This record gives sequence, structure tokens and C-alpha cells, in this order.
Amino acid sequence: MADPYIRIRGARTHNLKNVNVDLPREKLIVFTGLSGSGKSSLAFDTIFAEGQRRYVESLSAYARQFLSMMDKPDVDSIEGLSPAISIEQKTTSHNPRSTVGTVTEIYDYLRLLFARAGTPRCPTHGIDLTAQTVSQMVDQIIALPAGSKWLLLAPMFENRKGEHHKLFAKWQAQGFLRVRINGTVHEIDDLPALNPKQKHTIELVVDRFKIRDDLRLRLAESLETALRMAEGKAAVVNMDNPDERITFSARHACPECGYAIGELEPRLFSFNNPTGACPSCDGLGVKTFFDPAKVIINPELSLAAGAVRGWDRRNAYYHALLASLAVHYKFDLETPWNELPESIQDVVLNGSGKEKINFTYINPRGRPTQKRHPWEGVLPNMNRRYHETESQAVREELARYISHQTCPSCHGSRLNEAARHVFIGEQNLPEITRWSIGETYQFFLDLDLDGARGEIAAPVIREIRQRLRFLNDVGLDYLSLDRAAETLSGGEAQRIRLASQIGSGLVGVTYILDEPSIGLHQRDNDRLLATLSHLRDLGNTVIVVEHDEDAILSADYVLDIGPGAGRHGGQIVASGTPQDIIDHPKSLTGAYLSGRKKIERPERKQADANAQLVLTGARGNNLKGDTLRLPLGLLTCVTGVSGSGKSTLINDTLYQIAAQHLNRAQATASPYEAIEGLDKLDKVIDIDQSPIGRTPRSNPATYTGLFTTIRELFAGTPEARS
Repeated sequence: MADPYIRIRGARTHNLKNVNVDLPREKLIVFTGLSGSGKSSLAFDTIFAEGQRRYVESLSAYARQFLSMMDKPDVDSIEGLSPAISIEQKTTSHNPRSTVGTVTEIYDYLRLLFARAGTPRCPTHGIDLTAQTVSQMVDQIIALPAGSKWLLLAPMFENRKGEHHKLFAKWQAQGFLRVRINGTVHEIDDLPALNPKQKHTIELVVDRFKIRDDLRLRLAESLETALRMAEGKAAVVNMDNPDERITFSARHACPECGYAIGELEPRLFSFNNPTGACPSCDGLGVKTFFDPAKVIINPELSLAAGAVRGWDRRNAYYHALLASLAVHYKFDLETPWNELPESIQDVVLNGSGKEKINFTYINPRGRPTQKRHPWEGVLPNMNRRYHETESQAVREELARYISHQTCPSCHGSRLNEAARHVFIGEQNLPEITRWSIGETYQFFLDLDLDGARGEIAAPVIREIRQRLRFLNDVGLDYLSLDRAAETLSGGEAQRIRLASQIGSGLVGVTYILDEPSIGLHQRDNDRLLATLSHLRDLGNTVIVVEHDEDAILSADYVLDIGPGAGRHGGQIVASGTPQDIIDHPKSLTGAYLSGRKKIERPERKQADANAQLVLTGARGNNLKGDTLRLPLGLLTCVTGVSGSGKSTLINDTLYQIAAQHLNRAQATASPYEAIEGLDKLDKVIDIDQSPIGRTPRSNPATYTGLFTTIRELFAGTPEARS
């Protein structure tokens, strides 16, 4: 029988002091204690490192060379350890093509679903592009009223100018007797003269018939002829009522305009594949452009004085070009930019088009030379230099004037026109990925496809529902599948990986998580804990480094590490059930859980009604334009459920506005109407969760600047001066 415990003996990693502990397997275990007490050293640097190392060592030497292996932890022995998986708080990817849908692999299933069960439509007419077999066409015609008279037509072309003599002669040689020109049937050997300057719609008359039951074989042969002549299209028109018309297509093509699409494949719906990516933005959903608002650094200055940085009178080359432009369009370079007519501003920024202008250049000998050519424009000039230069310094300088905008072709969906016009349940793929995960989950719960499409789609839809439910259960129902992975917080990225692990269905694994409840509202905490319990119930050991009260109380086994931080920690203060921790007299965690100790609330300071930041009309993401009144000189907490708009309001709107006005930063704020009270502030500092540095030479002393003072102190000693 397998050992029911993970037995650790003599753990001395970092500040751990020869720790000996037995952890029950297939339980939810919480490591708690002061920050810096050694929780992560035991969980990640000892248990996970040894579990991963043993698994990698079990592989062949050839496989090991492709895998990174952690250093062997400083521990005497670990018994009963199973393969370990670490789910840490770090962003998933900095690739702009990576989204929540691609990270969770839900997008791959969506691509497969749309390729196998999607219905393509014409972008212009909205007609379903369903390919029909000849037998289906025959069945539809035979179902028409018995005895009615019909023409079977092969639509050759629509609204095309010309007399078309050669085509008529060719069709006559092939045995066709009649053509329908602009709605009127004519004998092919007695055609009216066509005006070559007018547009004509011409259809070949393949057959004339009355509806009766014994017509099937003849109809099938005639339809095959029509489809062959008209490249997969055919039509029948009622001879007594020409307005009654039925159009057929043997391929995914629009009977009205001829728009066609090939066989649906999963790659058509991938924005990382040229087949499906928007050709305008290459599947990124955004386009970079040189922003006039950033290029014009001060609209109150004139062009000569430096309204455009680097194009003033100090740069002889560009200033000479602007002077020639001013002569041609009769404006003064000394006039402030904001007083110039909009037409002149547009020419300066975007160029003169095809209009040629006389320019004066100074050659290397200092002599003026004349050249006549169109004016390129400031913005196209910057764009050309940005893409042509080989100098990194020039590229970095020009990058300061670049902004991003939603791609005008695909409207941010990243997909081309064909992929955007394939539908399932009246919804296309971009629309589904734009919804929140909660809405998408409900859509797939309600989705019921009939017939063969339903049978084909059933296993794919089942997998999509399951993965969406896991994301819903870990409190990520507010995210959308098209959310860029690089915009996720560490906690969100960790919960996405947690949901992916649940979906994998592994058993007998040791999962180690780092504070999964961080940044999560209490409303969603219960769902997260239920997910962790589900992971345990599958037959896994779940170890969580956590400070959250609910997580500690719901654990099967708790390890309290302390008693202090750093050199004062690294010992097991208490272990056992949550109640054992509460009853332990030396456990600081137990003292706070039991209420023997508590955090006293400081005395609140009264707000000054005149010292306020007032932000009106913020409408970024899901914000509804309400007015924010933020008191200054106080500690203010902005709270709400996950996904309610806190980060959008403060980080994406308020901070960006303040950084623009106070720090002169090249920041772009989310949409808003007005802000008041910035004159009461000196500067703004954003303290976020991003890592402070990746260089191995960096440490807390160098980052905080303390090391500079220490070096100066040592440099001032007599020994250093001698």
C-alpha cells in the first residue's frame, strides 16, 4: 500500500531550519505564516523542486536535454512524493497574439466547431451559402406546383457592358437555342443589337419544362449542364410570373453576387494563420499609426518655432522643405499651428497627394538646387523612416509618436471577411469571443444544433462547455475570450492555469499554488475553494501558500511556519487541522483566527470637500460614464467584484490622465469627458505588480537606492581615500 504521507526530513532551503514534517497525501493543505517565514521555500523550492527533478531524471538523457531542471534542494530526504506541478502568479505571455481563448485552448475548439458546423453567409446580401447537390435541387423543383411552367437558366454574367457577339456564337455552336437578356427570352439566331455602352444581364436557357413526377432524370441532366456552364450556379424562373425565381448553388457561393468561399477549415478561423487573419492588421486587431496629437508637441508654437519636434528652423533640411511648402500654399511658417487652416494642417501632416511642388534643396557645396515633386507629408515621412532605418536610436525616437487604434477593416476581431461571416446560432466567432465567459457559457448551454450538424458538433460543444465551466468556477466569468493575455494580472493568469489543470483530469499529482485568492472578491472566493476541493477529490494533493482566512479554515491540513520572517522564521510553529492551529498558544495565525488578537482600525481623517479629483464621463471597457469624486490627502480604497471596472477606472483612465498632465508621459487614457482637480497635485506614481527587474545584478539595495548611500559612506572613509 502506498505511503499516505509526504515525509520531509532535514529541509534547509533558504531560511528553513532543518524542518521535519509529514504531509497527508490527497488532501487540501495550506501553508500559512508571516511573509518571509519560509512558506514558499518549503512549497516551491523544496517540494516542487524535488518532485520536478525526480520526474525529469526518470526520462531518457535525450529528452532531458530539452527540459530545464531545478537545482537539488537542500534536504536530507523526501519520501512519498508524486510528480509536482507548480501554478504560480506570473503573466502567461507577452505575445500580442496570445488571448484568453488561445491560452485555455477554447479557441481551438471554437475554430473546429465553426469549420464543421458553421453556416457561411454572403457579406453583402446575408444569404446562407449552402452548397446543394443536384438531387437536392431536383427535389426542390419537383415540389413546385404541378403543371406550372418554368425556365431552367444558367446565369452567365450580370451587369456587364459589351455586345458579346463571340459568346453568343460560341453558345450557338454548343447547341443552345435561347438566351435570356435583361429578363427577356430571345432566340439565339435572332438576337437584338446590344448597346455596348450599357450593362446587360445574360442567362442561358438550358431547358423549358412543366412540373410533373417523371421529370427527375431530365431535370438532373439539365441542372448538371447549367451548373457546368455557370460555374456552379443555376436558376429556375416561372414563365407566367418572372418575379418568381429560385436560385441554386453547387458550392458555397452567393446566387446574387457570386461571392464564394472554399471548404470551411479550422485554419480559416485562426488569426495566426494567413488564411484567416485580417490582411490589414495581420491578425493583431490593432494598427499602429503616427498620431498627430503626439507629433504636434505644442499647437501654440509655429512650425518654425518647433510645433513639430525636429522640423523647426534648427534643422536646415526639413525647414527648407517647409519653407517651399509655405510658398506654394501661401501660408506663414511663423503662424502658430492652431491658427493655420485645417486644409493647410492636413497638407503639412499627410502630404499633397499627386500635386507637385517646387522644392529648394541645399547641395553639399552649399548651393541651392530646384526639384519638383509631390510633398510627402510629416506623418508618411516618419512612417517611412521608422520602417527603413537601421538605427535603433532613430526607431526608438520615432516610436514615441506612435499610437494604436482598432483595425478599421476587421474592427478588432483579427479575422478576415470570410471568417467573420460564418455563423452558428446566428452568432459569428468574433461576437462569441467578445462576450464575457459567463455569457459565452450560457450561450453554449442553450445551443442546440439539429440534424447532422448537431451530431458532428456535439463532442466539440461538450468540451467547450466543460472548459468554460472550469473558468466560471474559478471566478473568471467576467473575462472575455478575446482578452489579450498580456493584460491579465498575475492572479488571473494563475486561475486560468488552474482551470486548465482541472480540465486535464490528472490524478495522483501534487499541485502547488501561490496565493490563488489574491485580487479575488469574497463573492468569488467560495467558488475558487470549491475548485481546489474538486482538484483534491480527483485524487491529487493540493498544497496552497495562502493568507486568506476562508482558505485556511476550509483546508484539511494547515502548516503554520514562523515564528518570524527571514532568519527569525523557518520553523514549524503549528500543524494539524484549522482548529488545531486556532487552539495552539504559540501560533500567531491561530491568535488572529480565534480573535485573541485583532487589527485595530486607525482613527479616520475627515475629508476636505474642496480637495477633490472629479472625473466625469469615464466609459472605458464596461464603465457607464458615472462621475468619480476622489478626496485628496486620504487613503482611498476602490473595491468591487472581479471585473466590475476598478482597474479600468483607476489604472487605465485616472492614472493615464494624471501621467499625461503631471508627468508629461506619452500615455493614452481610456475614453472620458472631463477631469478637475489635477492642479492640486504635483506628480503621480503608479505602484503596480510588475516585476521590478530581471537583471541578476539587481537587489533590494540597488533598486531602492540604498546602496548608493552605502558606497558613498565607504568611499568617505580614510582607508578609501588613502
